[in-house]
Amino acid sequence: MTMQVHGIHHVTAIAGDPQANVDFYTGILGLRLVKLTVNYDDPQTYHVYYGDETGHPGTILTFFPWPGAPRGRAGTGQVAVTAFAIPDGSLGFWADRLKAHKVEYTGPSRRFDEEVIDLQDPDGLHLELVADGRAPESSPRPDGPVPGKDAIRRFQGVTMAVEGYERTAGLLTATLGMREVGAKGNRFRYTVGNAGAPVFVDLLCLPSGPRGRVAVGTVHHIAWRTPDDAAQRAWREQIARLGFDVTPIIDRTYFHSIYFREPGGVLFEIATDPPGFAADEPAEALGRRLVLPSWLESARAELAHALPAIRGPEGQRFPS
Repeated sequence: MTMQVHGIHHVTAIAGDPQANVDFYTGILGLRLVKLTVNYDDPQTYHVYYGDETGHPGTILTFFPWPGAPRGRAGTGQVAVTAFAIPDGSLGFWADRLKAHKVEYTGPSRRFDEEVIDLQDPDGLHLELVADGRAPESSPRPDGPVPGKDAIRRFQGVTMAVEGYERTAGLLTATLGMREVGAKGNRFRYTVGNAGAPVFVDLLCLPSGPRGRVAVGTVHHIAWRTPDDAAQRAWREQIARLGFDVTPIIDRTYFHSIYFREPGGVLFEIATDPPGFAADEPAEALGRRLVLPSWLESARAELAHALPAIRGPEGQRFPS
């Protein structure tokens, strides 16, 4: 049986000021604050999740905010660009919106057969908005600041910067089930996912580029989708058989995860679609309070004192 990941589950990056992060992604880009919790491996740090109205896998961008931490360095061994799909015909709306909010951008420009706007978030994280005419496969915020007809739909793809692309490309195609669909200069494109809305993965080959350093304004890891626990166990066996150091399966409450580093240095996760972000609170209440896993509830008061105060998009105060 040929195995294949089902697309991007989420991308996790490092932020600086959590308030600036919330204001940008909910107020300017119009994403929903799906979940505010803590980094399970460092509970005195927030873990912030943004996505569509229901937190559907394939729409989720997450952050660990580290106030006062130094900026990272973009370079090889990183996800260099995270691209969101927007509806065809919305490039003008987004250019006007970014200009109105004093967000610098370039484009639209053409790449392969796409029209692309390039921008950065307040910490310098490189993002793209890509016009896409396919079905949305997501649910925009009904009362959000961006009209539904123009709203971000899902991930369009990512660009990974690597020193040499061949071994990474081999993993993407032979192991993760992706297909090569194009190349231009030092950019090699692969695609994965269902026929309705596949995502792209571009490998940008930079043999003389500096090595990236993960800190504020850079991506920490990318997670690929798998449908259930049985498939994930099969993935772990396969990846270990290939000689990669892969973690045990880890319970992240909203999905189960394994992690390993691909040959070019990018940290990969394979995450299950279930149980989803409504596992511990109703879907209509997502993002309205600080949610802690059961083993940290006894430390809520201590964590509330340690975490920085922020205001949510609906005026709620965190931690709460």
